[in-house]
Amino acid sequence: MTLRRLWLPVILLILGFGFWASRDFQEIAAGVAIFLFGMLMLEDGFRLFSGGLLKAALAKATGSVVKSVGFGIVATTLVQSSSLVSVITISFLSAGLISLLAGVGVIFGANIGTTTGAWLVAGFGLKVDISSYALPMLAVAVVLVFQTNKYLKGAGFVLAGLGFLFLGIHYMKEGFEAFREHFDLTRFAMTGFLGLIVYTLIGAAATVVMQSSHATMVLIITALASGQISYENALALAIGANIGTTVTAIIGSLSSNFQGQRLALAHLVFNTVTATAALVFISPLRVGVDFISAGVGIADNDYALKLAVFHSIFNVVGVALMLPVLRRLIAFVERTIPEPAEDLSKPKYLNEAVDEFPETVAIALRKEVAHLYDNAVEIITHGLNLHRRDIYASKDVAATVAASRRPFEYDLDARYDARIKTLFSAIIEFATRAASKDMPEKIVEEVYALRDTAEATVRAIKAVKHMRSKAQAYSELDQGVITELYNELRTEIARIIVEIRKLELADPDDRSSLWLDRERVQVEHDAKNTNARVEKLIRSRKIDAFMATSFLNDSGYAYAAMRDLLTAARIYYDETTGAMAEIEEILALDDEEVRSIGADGIDGIGDQEAKASPHR
Repeated sequence: MTLRRLWLPVILLILGFGFWASRDFQEIAAGVAIFLFGMLMLEDGFRLFSGGLLKAALAKATGSVVKSVGFGIVATTLVQSSSLVSVITISFLSAGLISLLAGVGVIFGANIGTTTGAWLVAGFGLKVDISSYALPMLAVAVVLVFQTNKYLKGAGFVLAGLGFLFLGIHYMKEGFEAFREHFDLTRFAMTGFLGLIVYTLIGAAATVVMQSSHATMVLIITALASGQISYENALALAIGANIGTTVTAIIGSLSSNFQGQRLALAHLVFNTVTATAALVFISPLRVGVDFISAGVGIADNDYALKLAVFHSIFNVVGVALMLPVLRRLIAFVERTIPEPAEDLSKPKYLNEAVDEFPETVAIALRKEVAHLYDNAVEIITHGLNLHRRDIYASKDVAATVAASRRPFEYDLDARYDARIKTLFSAIIEFATRAASKDMPEKIVEEVYALRDTAEATVRAIKAVKHMRSKAQAYSELDQGVITELYNELRTEIARIIVEIRKLELADPDDRSSLWLDRERVQVEHDAKNTNARVEKLIRSRKIDAFMATSFLNDSGYAYAAMRDLLTAARIYYDETTGAMAEIEEILALDDEEVRSIGADGIDGIGDQEAKASPHR
């Protein structure tokens, strides 16, 4: 953001001077502006189409480096924006959906894919009156943009984007041709090594300002076709545009996690190495361009198409140079940007980079809620004088709980503040921000459900905090029946945590959360019968009134913790698609049914299901 604020007055000053000095400059500047606006609309349109398709495509792209490169080529060719592909890749990498190796492969492919834009402009845009295509495209686009269906709206944005791209190219072309009559920019042409360096820097700077190497290439091609820059200088400008495009990835990575920053560094290294190689071997590359151009029938003086050939050659050569050392590049960026020491109190997956796409919003939030739950289980089990590893490995949870008597030297309040409070606040803030965006209703519902999961998890911790003191006092030494009662509460909470763990480890295709209904019914049944049980124990003088009062209070907290843990698991592991979703929707019990069956006892489940309405 500081970089953008720094450039803003400089850009405005240049534009103001240009508008004052030449009317033709206004046409060129307007052409660039219209072209960039078209790029933005094109990106917005493809964002509406992203959804599950992007996730599925990127998941397949992680299979191999070749697939990753292929995805980068195809995606950039379709959306005509390597910047958008870079932002998508950083967003998915930050959410943990793809590996760093796959992300770098996508960036390699994007550099090749971006060369198709130069071919379209040089081979079609300059030889046809594309403004005649732009106007009807814009007229149809406006009709589609105002539709409620997101795919029609997306198609409208894409069509409008293409229309503005064509219109921008037309105005740039016309502007340079008119500009040539009054001012000859070729007077500033520079030859030799100095010319290469100076124009490479100009190309990089132009791309940094416009945040689009595609826009820079169009500007270069239209200026070259109008004879306003020399072919040699145009080659250097194209090399500089490749360097400048890395700035977009770097800016995008500033709001991402360490993985996104690693990807931006790899992008910078790759483009810098490619550009350096192109500058060093500029003469052999020019010979190669002349040879290929002659072979495919490109005229000797058609410098616009020859520039497109050069742009493709040096990007393909760059990928060919870097692919053999790809794993060394990954090792270098991992050493340069090491993974930070894990801070369990801070979000691991929530950052501005994952805000870019609905898919990454939901996935990152799901992972962060799982992170919160993992922290919560540690606090809950330690608060009950238990170790997670012990109860997870135990074949007899009740025996393990009974044997765990020694109180933990554990400041539960401090650990809650360190591991839960900040993380929970970040989840709520992220969920609120995400839900306020224009996203598919299904994603918004998932965001709200995950927020509810986090809230239920935190309530469970608070309930255990309330019962911890007496649970420790009565379980440290065997005091007969009261110790057994508290051990039963500890056992039930531990057993629910173990069962949720099994649910987590199960294959998603085999996972079923229907067992949660039986657990919920059992909790309601036990909670309802607690008073009668305690009264019976008082009458038989097995516990006194003081013990009874403590247990009744703490059992209320314990059953609340159980309810919240089961609620959190039920929401988090809820099946949303496929045949399993339909089956579980039919068989699942709602809260009223759970309370009703709980009053009848656990054996009433079959009777209640028989009475359930047809839609359940």
